[in-house]
Amino acid sequence: MQEFIDQLPKLAKDKHNENKKFFTKLKKKPPKKLDQMMQELHDDEFGTTDCLQCANCCKTTGPLFTDRDVDRIAKFLKIKPRKFEEHYLRTDEEGDLVLQQTPCTFLGVDNYCAIYEVRPKACREYPHTDRKKFQQITNLTLKNVAICPAAYHIVEKMKAKLPI
Repeated sequence: MQEFIDQLPKLAKDKHNENKKFFTKLKKKPPKKLDQMMQELHDDEFGTTDCLQCANCCKTTGPLFTDRDVDRIAKFLKIKPRKFEEHYLRTDEEGDLVLQQTPCTFLGVDNYCAIYEVRPKACREYPHTDRKKFQQITNLTLKNVAICPAAYHIVEKMKAKLPI
């Protein structure tokens, strides 16, 4: 698995133009049952993919934190939301709350998340391949195929199923 994860940025870069063209066409004319197909591809992939063998998303990127996320996690950690923000988060260039550092502070050496039960919404939904109106997040998906092996496989299977 680690070998594939190491190759993923290059594989994604090699497929970038192809994927971008595919997604441009997909945005213009999304198939009627795209959401259903994406849910099936997502479910099939995550039936065999074990995120604990990878955790590349936690090691390389940081999620956005909503106010709700901050309140929920702070309560779980038994600290004030302001203290949580000061200790773990920063405001990025776009005004979003993000982790101060990567890999994620809450990621253990065993790839388990110390706050899994209350993790941010962005983490719960990652890699967003089962999101409704998938065609609206293709720019995000282009980035995620370079990080998440499952997202990479889902997009490849999607292109094979939808020769646009």
